[in-house]
Amino acid sequence: MTKVLVLYYSSYGHIEKLADAVAEGARGVGAEVDIRRVAETAPAAVVEAAHFKTDTAHAEIESPDALADYDAVIVGAPTRFGRMPSQMAAFWDTTGPLWFKGALAGKVGAAFTSTATQHGGQETTLFSIITNLMHHGMVIVGLDYGFEGHAGAGEAHGATPYGASTIAGSDGQRQPSDVELDGARYQGRRVAEVAGKLKG
Repeated sequence: MTKVLVLYYSSYGHIEKLADAVAEGARGVGAEVDIRRVAETAPAAVVEAAHFKTDTAHAEIESPDALADYDAVIVGAPTRFGRMPSQMAAFWDTTGPLWFKGALAGKVGAAFTSTATQHGGQETTLFSIITNLMHHGMVIVGLDYGFEGHAGAGEAHGATPYGASTIAGSDGQRQPSDVELDGARYQGRRVAEVAGKLKG
């Protein structure tokens, strides 16, 4: 059975919702899926003042070594000034020993994100994640144009060819739309399918 890890960081819950949808898509084609989050590294005072969402059903990832147990790793993180946030970057900064051994080379990698606005840096954030995955030698799967939601222009929505995404609104009030959740499910499914073929 293909094993997929959905690894995320979420400040306000938008990425967490996308992570659940990504996992749903991967499970839909028979993959075994775990969802894990990275540790919160912001000071407690900042977390409290910014009203970060701290209740979650998902456990923290045990250690970077756990990544090697999966055939695919799908990484989700919100945008901070057009790149992945420090919480996720700090985690990847600890994966040097895996890189040295080539432990992730040939596995499948993917990314998804959230921004406050349409032009808040979704694509640059996705690439900041994808760059880490490529340095580990991973095979990247985006949100390809088999996903019909790319074609719709009737409403503002996330979803780029580089990965699923959502728009949260300047105060976080907007939740992922059906199109955005469908994109996340589609990407999860495609990652699991590609990983299964490579594993086979």
